[in-house]
Amino acid sequence: MLQTDFESKYTRIYEFVKSKLQSAPGCHDFDHTLRVLRNAEKIAAEIPEADLQIVRLAALLHDIARPEEMSVKGKLCHAQEGARICAFELKKYDFPQAMIEHICACIQSHRFRGNGPSPQSIEAEIIYDADKLDSIGAVGVGRAFHFAGRENARVHNSSEEALNSEAYSREDSAYREYLVKLRHVPDKMLTVSGKRHAAERARFMHEFFEQLESEIRV
Repeated sequence: MLQTDFESKYTRIYEFVKSKLQSAPGCHDFDHTLRVLRNAEKIAAEIPEADLQIVRLAALLHDIARPEEMSVKGKLCHAQEGARICAFELKKYDFPQAMIEHICACIQSHRFRGNGPSPQSIEAEIIYDADKLDSIGAVGVGRAFHFAGRENARVHNSSEEALNSEAYSREDSAYREYLVKLRHVPDKMLTVSGKRHAAERARFMHEFFEQLESEIRV
């Protein structure tokens, strides 16, 4: 697709995503989307064979169904619903069908947990890594506390309390998010660039929770 034609369509899709996500809860609002977009562009810059048009659109649309998932507290998969919304929206702009399917596959696999599909292209791997990078490091810690506060969870709890509790409960603290998910993220990165950036962010995150433990468990 010609770059000028692409940019015109991209701008309109950008405004659509912004209008839908700018009022979403802070963990998955439009700011999160923009950070993932920057992460994806940074990773893609180190992978010459990556299709940047697909990367940019998939990053922009990857969380388009987050409001629907959050309204039912996770009972709907935003990756699957997001792919459906993505296909509907992209068809309005006459993108090639193969391109739409590629972008939807990136969105479907960016969650990659449980029985969900795994990334099957370099572009899908980039989106997966870009999204995971935003869940760790300083910004990941901030997002974890933001979510915990929204659910009226405790500021901190013991590892036993955290690991033996359920999501969306008073024990669903930032520490629980770290123990259950965030500390494992660096081991699940798929690209060389993503792994490097994740290792850097993980060091800060580990040190933060160690410091938090030392201040509270005195």
